[in-house]
Amino acid sequence: MTSYDPTAETQAPTRKISRADFVGEAIDRLVTIEAKNPGLPHNALPLMYEAARTKSTGGRPIAIAAAERLIATLSPGDTVLLLSGAGYAPQMPQGEDDGPPGVASLALALYKGLGAVPVFVSEVCHSEPIVASSQAAGLLIKDYRLASENRLGAAIATAPLEQDKVAAWVSEIFDTMKPKAIISAERLGPGTNGHLHNLTAQPYSGPNTTSEHLPIDISPIIDEAKRRGVITIGIGDHGNEIGFGTIFEAVSEAMPKGEILCTTVGTDIIYPVMISNWGCYAIEAALAFLLKRPALMHTPAQEERIIRSCQMAGGIDAIYISTHFAVDGLDGETSMACVQFLGNIVRKSLEVEERGLAH
Repeated sequence: MTSYDPTAETQAPTRKISRADFVGEAIDRLVTIEAKNPGLPHNALPLMYEAARTKSTGGRPIAIAAAERLIATLSPGDTVLLLSGAGYAPQMPQGEDDGPPGVASLALALYKGLGAVPVFVSEVCHSEPIVASSQAAGLLIKDYRLASENRLGAAIATAPLEQDKVAAWVSEIFDTMKPKAIISAERLGPGTNGHLHNLTAQPYSGPNTTSEHLPIDISPIIDEAKRRGVITIGIGDHGNEIGFGTIFEAVSEAMPKGEILCTTVGTDIIYPVMISNWGCYAIEAALAFLLKRPALMHTPAQEERIIRSCQMAGGIDAIYISTHFAVDGLDGETSMACVQFLGNIVRKSLEVEERGLAH
């Protein structure tokens, strides 16, 4: 019988990675834990995450790579667009509570950490939960001129009610605001048939839709960003969100009816996560670590306030179609715990660095 050798682990060969990537691995692992409700696709997230990591970050942890790109790109006063909004009437007339809390929290970190000017972009029907989430996070919504010239918070731009007016609206946004980065979280993008879909591949538009609201496709913002060389980051959980066109084949393989629901709209970086909000929190945590400012990470108490404010404004849990304190079928306390754990990863990792213990 072989005796246990306590030095065996230290003697085994290890892959050398940077300290940032070491922390990024921990962040990514946390927000890609799969805990789906019965009836939802299982074992799809790991396949999509690995494909995303291979195609958009060269194998590096996605949150840290995205945060590094944002730090390298954004200077004080630069505008960053944050797209969100999913779900329509009759089930979710003002959308869901996955997306708005995420972009609100990430916007605050970009505002405080990099001096960026966050501008939320959505359809009119999704705007109230986004505004409520942002203001609950502590980031007031102002007119864009006040937000950009006087650093007085964030702004919001809502899409026109007719699709044929979107192109002109997008051009105006880029000409006026000159955004340097685009982040999309839980914002649907069109599939190969040109329609937006839910996670079961049911269309929100076209002859087979049951939706009472004709959605407006705002993904031309991504197309325009690519034409102008502006970095784009997509965050989502099932493949029907903007960005997943980058890993279309992986979504088609991993998700039931993936070839129908997957959007064709890709982004420079795509981040598949358990809940879209969590992807935003992960990049927020990565920013806090890289900037050595742990206070940029919001607290569990703030997370509860943000989610409840989002729900009071009309954003609901998309799995149970309910105002129960939950996001995507997981109790709200789970999101609070995720925020707590991310904050601990940041704080403990920075303490290790300060004490000179990092290898």
